[in-house]
Amino acid sequence: MNGCGGLRPSLDATPTEYAEAFRIVIRQRADALFVTSAPSNYANRRLVVDFATRHRLPSIHAYRESVELGGLMEYAADNHDLFRRAAGYIDKILKGAKPADLPVEQPTKFELVINMKTAKTLGLTIPQTLLPQTLLLQADQVIE
Repeated sequence: MNGCGGLRPSLDATPTEYAEAFRIVIRQRADALFVTSAPSNYANRRLVVDFATRHRLPSIHAYRESVELGGLMEYAADNHDLFRRAAGYIDKILKGAKPADLPVEQPTKFELVINMKTAKTLGLTIPQTLLPQTLLLQADQVIE
């Protein structure tokens, strides 16, 4: 999570640590919530989405599953694509390539998922026109 005074729950964060982060978000009167790709945020995605929903905070997440639970949107590297590409590396290593000799790659495919039901609940209008293209047309998935 971010937008809460720099407090970021750790990998093994407990619900109590999230509760403290949530108190800071409320105290600072955040307008929105940016949820990072920390593994603890994935593991606690229901807790984070429920908090954002209860406090009517628009939230952007690093995981599609959070948006499927009710988060507003996700924009992140496409994990399925990353896993497919990792399989190619595994194949090369199993065939004798040295991992240190393989190039480091950056993600090349990203996905945008928008939960329109959440947007409507929050009273938000997703722009129909966003130059150069329509935001909804750019989305990889729109959840109604």
